[in-house]
Amino acid sequence: MKDIVVAIDFSKGSLHALEYAIELANLTHANVTMVWVDNVSSNETAYASESKELRNEAKGNFDEVIATYKDKLVHGKFITKVRKGRVYQELANYVKQNDCCLLVVGTHGTSGFEEFWIGSDAFRIVSSISAPVITVKYNYEIERGYRKILLPVYHTAQTLQKVSFAADLAKATGADINILALNSSGIKSMERVVDANVAKVKKHLEEKGINYIADSVNSKNISADIIEHARAIDADLITIMTDIQDQASSILLGPIAQQLINYSPVPVLSIHPKDSFTL
Repeated sequence: MKDIVVAIDFSKGSLHALEYAIELANLTHANVTMVWVDNVSSNETAYASESKELRNEAKGNFDEVIATYKDKLVHGKFITKVRKGRVYQELANYVKQNDCCLLVVGTHGTSGFEEFWIGSDAFRIVSSISAPVITVKYNYEIERGYRKILLPVYHTAQTLQKVSFAADLAKATGADINILALNSSGIKSMERVVDANVAKVKKHLEEKGINYIADSVNSKNISADIIEHARAIDADLITIMTDIQDQASSILLGPIAQQLINYSPVPVLSIHPKDSFTL
């Protein structure tokens, strides 16, 4: 892992995400790039002056942040970037242009009618970024480290696309992987597909030399069951595909993925499906 990008606006949530990124960078010997986006939209003189002031303030904030955290980043270095435009678009462009391997974003929990809204620009960020994205709650205990990565497995072909990245992350951090076979259809043929997918995951992890255990659940509520299992095994990360639903879908951020990102007590690693893939 070469470069971990953090979306930063100098709020407590984004600084918490930065601390998470630093811990991960120390385990993977990566650099940490902080990206701040000037999203003042008007080109009028008054707004241009405001934008310049904001940029100067951001540069000062960067200096303070680096002074605060420089001793905590052990192996890599800090890089700062200032972009202009819409937050999610500029982050997506930066990640793509620089072939970044991972983005870390801070989030806040939601409730009630906000159930399907992650908050800030996090929803659009997770939907737009081509690279894997880890979303971190503002109150997550970062010092836990990486011991267990929860890897849910479904009957879809897309479910296998997260395995390689999760395996590489486990290898780099020394974590074990907990495979969770999810059967939600009640159809025997679908259950056999899940079993076949689990067998492929096991084979891949064995080839990589990664320790794993496998559990299964007959699920009526996929997101709730994943979160419950994460709590039961004391997981440090949940790895998901962004389009997961009860059936295969091309939606960039399906309802189940949204619920997991909103309600999971531990960070969630979201990966977008690709058109062609082999494990």
